[in-house]
Amino acid sequence: MQEKPTYILAIESSCDDTAAAILKNNKVLSNIVARQAVHEEYGGVVPELASRAHQQNIVPVIDVALKKAGVSREELCAVAFTQGPGLMGSLLVGSSFAKSMAMALDVPLIAVNHMQAHILAHFIEEEGFDMPEFPFLAMTISGGHTQIVKVTDYFTMEVIGETTDDAVGEAFDKSAKILGLPYPGGPLIDKYAQEGNPKAFPFTKPKVPGLNFSFSGLKTQILYFIQKKTEENPNFVAENLHDICASIQYTIINILMDKIKLAVKDTGIKQVAIGGGVSANSGIRKTLKEAEKKYGWKTFIPKFEYTTDNAAMIGIVGYHKFLKHEFNDASVVSKARIEL
Repeated sequence: MQEKPTYILAIESSCDDTAAAILKNNKVLSNIVARQAVHEEYGGVVPELASRAHQQNIVPVIDVALKKAGVSREELCAVAFTQGPGLMGSLLVGSSFAKSMAMALDVPLIAVNHMQAHILAHFIEEEGFDMPEFPFLAMTISGGHTQIVKVTDYFTMEVIGETTDDAVGEAFDKSAKILGLPYPGGPLIDKYAQEGNPKAFPFTKPKVPGLNFSFSGLKTQILYFIQKKTEENPNFVAENLHDICASIQYTIINILMDKIKLAVKDTGIKQVAIGGGVSANSGIRKTLKEAEKKYGWKTFIPKFEYTTDNAAMIGIVGYHKFLKHEFNDASVVSKARIEL
């Protein structure tokens, strides 16, 4: 007799994207994201504006997700939502809606750690994408986080390296801002880097012991470099944009790769998975695939839509928690900071 499928509604609202997904077991039926263009003119996410936009977007996003999946509210088995980390006002919109909907439908409520979700996104069943085997190393790289995590089970994870200051995504975006590029600038650096010489302008890599990262010194180095060069030639950035972007990206990728190579050496684990918004970067993806051949690793790169903030990754965590009956009641609170 075939088991009854598990339908999960997942809600993600940790920053400035309102997202909802419907999963049938570990397969995604719909994954809808409403982006917020309002922040572009401010050069970064404005928390108050983000939470207001979430309030406007959450109902239509969930409605579209259900309709696209062809699933009725009555068929839902649980509601999963992002508990944290993230912007408190944004998190509260998602958690409040999730609690209300779970209560109205009389189905379990499941709180999800956003960073766990970036890692477990690799366990979404997708044609053409392999799933890692335990144990594996996960490098989560985003606008707010840079971590190397040893993953021994779905919910047994140990952070073995992390940033001591800024995250890699912030390093990309702040570098782009220094160059006068619009927000979000990280994808633009990636775009222009593809036509530039990565060794045109050498930047010094920070000396940080062990598996930890630091990006604040690199940002300062880039700032002083651009200030000095534009004093000499006001058109320096415009004339050398592709080479500058390529050089910045090359340096950042080398910093990441040095640490992941050390992590493989220290742990003996040769399965490496990446996740988080910065894993959408084409240079990082290419370098990791080259490392697979060069060092004999097995690398795992998620489908593009599961790299940036999305609800499908919240749903896969929700599914595995559902199988273990790890549910929450309405007293569960959102957390701006939360341990892995």
